Amino acid sequence: MTPDLLEQGARRIEQRMAALASRSAETESGGRSAGIGRIAKADGEVDTTHGRILYLEDVSVSFDGFKAINKLSLDIAPGELRCIIGPNGAGKTTMMDIITGKTRPDEGTVFFGSTIDLLRHKEAEIAQLGIGRKFQKPTVFEHLSVFENLELALKTNKGVKASMFFKLDSRQSDRLAEILLTIHLADSVARLAGNLSHGQKQWLEIGMLLMQDPKLLLLDEPVAGMTDEETARTAELFLTLKGKHSLMVVEHDMSFIRTISDIVTVLCDGSVLAQGTLDQVQADERVIEVYLGR
Repeated sequence: MTPDLLEQGARRIEQRMAALASRSAETESGGRSAGIGRIAKADGEVDTTHGRILYLEDVSVSFDGFKAINKLSLDIAPGELRCIIGPNGAGKTTMMDIITGKTRPDEGTVFFGSTIDLLRHKEAEIAQLGIGRKFQKPTVFEHLSVFENLELALKTNKGVKASMFFKLDSRQSDRLAEILLTIHLADSVARLAGNLSHGQKQWLEIGMLLMQDPKLLLLDEPVAGMTDEETARTAELFLTLKGKHSLMVVEHDMSFIRTISDIVTVLCDGSVLAQGTLDQVQADERVIEVYLGR
């Protein structure tokens, strides 16, 4: 994208953000009543009539004789923000790998909604179904601007000809502007991603995921390396997304978890050790012994 086009695009986004900010005073949800990243087409919806958007039952996987996941059963409700904790080697990353199709389990069931068997789909297909994953280290295009990173993340035809003549339509501009506000980068639309702080890069990557219309977000240690202020703003961001998206957050920062979570699941040796509020799991003698070390 040329500098002139980038400047024009940034101006259009600033105009959209001003309009959104004006509308935010008129709605109880702060101008976000339509929700970020919602699928507009009915055929894109996940069937959650059974009350669960993600369902794992008796999932196991071994690597060279080591059982990384052992009869793991777990489910998450639509719009829920679930925190996952556990010691190193508990199976947290492997669980995410299984959900996103990177690792195939030896046995068990993994469903997205009530009808989509994730074990029948490849990694790229699972992403298209509406499951977004963010790894601990932010992955953004540092030589491109915030605007360009978000624009590239749009679900569009990525062919050469289509890309050359691509132009944001009104709906896409509204989405991009809304996400910029949500991820706290509305004032940095023209900044190079490489010049952002670590926390801002994390927010930008989350914004890129939101541009993909996810129904479920898997986030691996999202506040690792952040300042206290960035951590607090990330908590605000996640609470904003809660209810509009389902979130699975793997994290070690207990203060952060206390701020955002209703239910905490503790993994150990590849299976669920305990589940409940943070206070409940912290008081569990098994958790104290294997994880908290008290």
